[in-house]
Amino acid sequence: MTAIYRFENCLLDAQRRELWRSGKPVAVEPQVFDLLEYLVRNRDRVVTKDEIFTSIWGGRIVSESTLTSRINSARSAIGDDGKTQRLIRTLRHKGIRFVGEASEGNGCGAKDASRATALELPDNPSIAVLPFANLSGDPAQDYFADGMVEEITMALGRLPWLFVIASASAFTYKGRAVDVRQAGIELGVRYLLQGSVRKENDRVRIAVHLTDVAQGRQILSERFDCELQAIFSLQDQVATQLSARIAPTLRTKEVERARRKPTTSLTAYDLFLRATPPRRDSREQNEESLRLLYQAIELDPGFSTAYGLAAWCHEIQVVFGWLPRSDVRIKEGLRLANLAVEHGENDPEALWMAGITIAMLSGDYLRGFDLIERSLALNPNSARAWWVAGLLQTHLGRCELALESYARSRRLNPLDTAGYAYWAAIASTQFHMGDYDGALECADRALTDWQDSPVALRFKAAICGLRGQLDEGNGCVQRLLRINPHTSVATIAADFAPQAKHNPASYDALFRGLRLSGLPETAPSRVTRLRSM
Repeated sequence: MTAIYRFENCLLDAQRRELWRSGKPVAVEPQVFDLLEYLVRNRDRVVTKDEIFTSIWGGRIVSESTLTSRINSARSAIGDDGKTQRLIRTLRHKGIRFVGEASEGNGCGAKDASRATALELPDNPSIAVLPFANLSGDPAQDYFADGMVEEITMALGRLPWLFVIASASAFTYKGRAVDVRQAGIELGVRYLLQGSVRKENDRVRIAVHLTDVAQGRQILSERFDCELQAIFSLQDQVATQLSARIAPTLRTKEVERARRKPTTSLTAYDLFLRATPPRRDSREQNEESLRLLYQAIELDPGFSTAYGLAAWCHEIQVVFGWLPRSDVRIKEGLRLANLAVEHGENDPEALWMAGITIAMLSGDYLRGFDLIERSLALNPNSARAWWVAGLLQTHLGRCELALESYARSRRLNPLDTAGYAYWAAIASTQFHMGDYDGALECADRALTDWQDSPVALRFKAAICGLRGQLDEGNGCVQRLLRINPHTSVATIAADFAPQAKHNPASYDALFRGLRLSGLPETAPSRVTRLRSM
């Protein structure tokens, strides 16, 4: 069984491959994690360097400086350093030993044990809004109940004093019998909001109850009835009641800031909900989302979040290589992003989606990052906004800050079903930091979740090329070309041109590695592709 190790203020969960320090997640490169876990597991003896090379690098020859770098990173991750060597001690001519006092738990109860200690409760009140039960008798109406959860989560998330778990993690409990204590431990929150939605004809009934996780008892139970046309007012009532219960001293104006009405058109809102899938790794789903969003915008030309989501759909198509940079829809994505900003000055979701679109499609990273910072000022609990902040920090050469942003995103969304995005992003950051081992392991984790992740395939192909692992690198290139036949060194270089100026050496290495793995310098013309068919 896999163990959970506790030492000082740290918890190392080998099964989940997570390190926590003082109740906060620590972003650790996979190879550093493996080294730390190996040292802690063998803490009763001195481990030789040869043993480490065999266990961590599979016997592959690596330099002493690489080992020293990994040891220093392991020390830093657990609050140690090379001078004091309080936990990890180097014994000259002998090896390395973990000398801290560590306790070991059985991995059988990993969820209970790791979450109970690792996800230390935030100082602020913390809450997760679990999926509401659909009592309408029609499974096709699930999206409406899910949309209600999204709206309430967003409303609560805009309160800066409240820690709110991202809905993507909360939705992992959909369709499951929930043990409130267990869910609270796994998500690291004090309160859980559960409820049900019954939609019949032109009326909606919402029943909610708020549970204190530690005590395992309900502290609030409310029922709301209204006509369907008044649904936005009903969402406000739920958010306000919860705010008042959790923090009785909340001022009225803070409650008002929690309210968000993205549209007054119920039909437009319904279309928006249908256009919001849990994952975005399907081109067909992306196109369907755009179709629905354009209908929503036509019904409500001021619907800022719909503009933002439509803009992000265009950005995703470019980043995943589904659209070449020459496509006219690039300009359409930017037009939608600017409209999201124009109509959504105080809409945090519209702002971060517009920010990442403007940065990636126009190369204006500073403006894009400014919009994301505005989004986080309005809603510091947005896991997606922290994630895209990390992406842009990487592109701006601020890699250490990027890792911090990813860790914040992960804490807010610990059970994210779209983990490939998280691991691919870290792979990119580690590549630009020169840590090819860590980048390769993260790229592999991303590809485990989504085998056709273009971002992960690019970086893996480049690393394999640089290391002379040409067969494996060429395999990644062939997968890239099957997904996007127009992919070439030139198209990727054009995509990365704006950010390459912040870290030219690492981008030169990226392009060189892709060439070595066999990626064509230029894409074949359309005529050539037709002749080859």
